[in-house]
Amino acid sequence: MTEESPRIAGSRPRVAILFGGRSSEHAVSCVTAAGVMGAIDKTKYEVIPIGIAKSGQWVLASGDTSQWSLSSAALPEVAPSGKTVTLAEVGGEHQLIVTEPNAVPQELGSVDVVFPLLHGPWGEDGTIQGLLELSDTRYVGAGVLASAVGMDKHFMKVVFESAGLSVGPYIAVTDRDWLTDAEAVRKRVDKLGFPVFVKPARAGSSMGISKVDSMEELDAAVEEARRHDLKLVIEAGIVGREIECAVLQGRGTDTPRVSMPGEIAVAAGEHQFYDFAAKYVEDGAAALSCPADMPDEAIARVRELAAVAFDAVGAEGLSRVDFFYTPAGELVINEINTMPGFTPKSMYPQMWAASGLAYGELIDELIHLALTRKTGLR
Repeated sequence: MTEESPRIAGSRPRVAILFGGRSSEHAVSCVTAAGVMGAIDKTKYEVIPIGIAKSGQWVLASGDTSQWSLSSAALPEVAPSGKTVTLAEVGGEHQLIVTEPNAVPQELGSVDVVFPLLHGPWGEDGTIQGLLELSDTRYVGAGVLASAVGMDKHFMKVVFESAGLSVGPYIAVTDRDWLTDAEAVRKRVDKLGFPVFVKPARAGSSMGISKVDSMEELDAAVEEARRHDLKLVIEAGIVGREIECAVLQGRGTDTPRVSMPGEIAVAAGEHQFYDFAAKYVEDGAAALSCPADMPDEAIARVRELAAVAFDAVGAEGLSRVDFFYTPAGELVINEINTMPGFTPKSMYPQMWAASGLAYGELIDELIHLALTRKTGLR
């Protein structure tokens, strides 16, 4: 595969920005899309905003980024429409088609690459990636398997352990486990020791996560997490600093590129950890230090391990890898996020900005990687 775009020389590649979706992270996806649409170089790319309503319908969306802003008063949402957008192959090209009842389908033209800014199930978990692979359409980010593994905190840990990465104590709890023998689950949690963190196995943006300090709090935390996913991961609390690295796929056969590590500082008060409000709603609730205040050897080691994690799941495009840095100097991997928050204030772009790659340049590089990558087995 060459480094040339498949588009005819002199024309702008058409980029479909796909956002919204069926998951509980619908609003976060909208905000991410607003950030990308506001920063993408429109002299270089033709942008087509495609929203996915919570019903799953694809619709032509507004390119007005103010419509997709996030505040504590109102969350942005893609509204259903009488017109549905589909992606189909017409005349050997990948075309966007608009259909509506009792009307002739309208062709919107070809699409060179899809930027799927979708978080959570039905978007970040390999499902949309599978659809794009079936339609032979290039897209930004990880493929089907890497997306699925990166979405499931249980199987993610299994893969990390097989790659020799240090993983903290945890248990996985299925729907059947909880419904048939909740007491056995409680005993397994008790062996982990408190505090523990109860998490939906396949959700992100800190949705449904609770810190549990005693057995009396466990059942309520489990039920809260089960609102987002019937499969859970319950992790032992680890004493350590939370350190993150942003990873960017290398060009061609080059190894992954890793930013300087960053550290999140959550403002004292009602936030016990880096939760949804601290991430997206409340200004000043969290701050990033990049590079993190660590010895040079630890910085080199965490960047090395971030690349190992990226390759372990077979990631492509981008990922954010999160670690705990313990007082003893151990680096324990927490998770990988194959489609991390991507607003200008999100940690992934901020770490790259601190490492010398600006937000707009990062978007450009991700599109380049997608345009020069073949679909199918690779």
